[in-house]
Amino acid sequence: MSCEPSGHGSVRGPRRLHRRPAVAVAAAALTVAIVVSCGDPSVGQPNSTQLPVPGQTVDPNPPSGEPVRIAFAGDASFEGLGSAVEADPTGVLTAIAPVLRNADLTVVNLEAALGTAGSPVPKGFNFRVPAEVTITLSDAGVDVVSMANNHGLDYGQVGLSESLAIEEESGFPVIGAGRDAEEAYEPFVTEINGQRIGIIAASDVIDTELRSTWVATDSMPGIASAEEPEQERLAAEVAELRPNIDTLVVFLHYGVEEETCPNSRQRELVDLLVDAGADIVVGAHAHRLQGLGYLGQQFVAYGLGNFIFAAPSEAGRASGVLIVTATGRQIDDYEWIPARIDNGVPVPLTGDAAEAALNQMDERRECAGLTASPSDTGGNP
Repeated sequence: MSCEPSGHGSVRGPRRLHRRPAVAVAAAALTVAIVVSCGDPSVGQPNSTQLPVPGQTVDPNPPSGEPVRIAFAGDASFEGLGSAVEADPTGVLTAIAPVLRNADLTVVNLEAALGTAGSPVPKGFNFRVPAEVTITLSDAGVDVVSMANNHGLDYGQVGLSESLAIEEESGFPVIGAGRDAEEAYEPFVTEINGQRIGIIAASDVIDTELRSTWVATDSMPGIASAEEPEQERLAAEVAELRPNIDTLVVFLHYGVEEETCPNSRQRELVDLLVDAGADIVVGAHAHRLQGLGYLGQQFVAYGLGNFIFAAPSEAGRASGVLIVTATGRQIDDYEWIPARIDNGVPVPLTGDAAEAALNQMDERRECAGLTASPSDTGGNP
């Protein structure tokens, strides 16, 4: 992206922080644990899991598994909030934290480099956040972030190196970026309620003049690309993960800024990934909320809008959190919790304002070609 310069409480148990190894086995990423059960704190707690050996298949929808609530939110740049994060890391997201904590697993798009290293690359906007933002996000209930976007290398290879070092030191999982292509496409994998959840992230928005230094290769750090020709690798990664996972999520950075309806490229990518085996495809980048709903049996959220972002326009301040409930490949339910950005942070809406925001999302589902409930027909027209 270039950029524009309630009733949801929960009870949380102990958190267990796992660290992804520097040299990771594909699909063996670990997770920060969140507990939302009011009873035994071990119930519903994510546990890291080692996938079966290559070629071994598993039942994609085990009958013993329980539903899992997965929360998603959009662009988080923390622009103008760096000092607040450093001064009080746990005091920044207090308004939205109860919503995020009310899910079993929460994923956000981090549109910034982590740390202080590196120099800004020549581009319109450059974002970075202090290392303490990992505390801010984790405390608020966020378990993993994607850096597969057009700000992940805003401070070059040096900045990316520090971002990955902060990930290692803090144990806070980052997907969509890595020391090489294998690590950049590596999925985050966790087990919750007997369900294996896998998430892959990639960006379809990379400045043409920056591709040679931003796209991860076998020998160069960078971000996972969803552009051509790398989209075929992304689809292959999804297909390879599919037999070993119960619910498979792809988090994309794609689309056109300030558009409220998805374009043909977004639809094309979604179809490609659903055909490869994705159950849920979510995305960001447009700085506007786009339609969300079912595409056949799968669930798609074309654009989650801004989340922690200094948006100057009222349209850009429209925000929210999506919670999808899944049992294996079955999407049981979903909920959109509308919010409005105030001083760079989201605040849940209530009353008439919330109702108006929900009606707006219903309208945007229509131009996205999605439905409010699952159907036997899938694929974009």
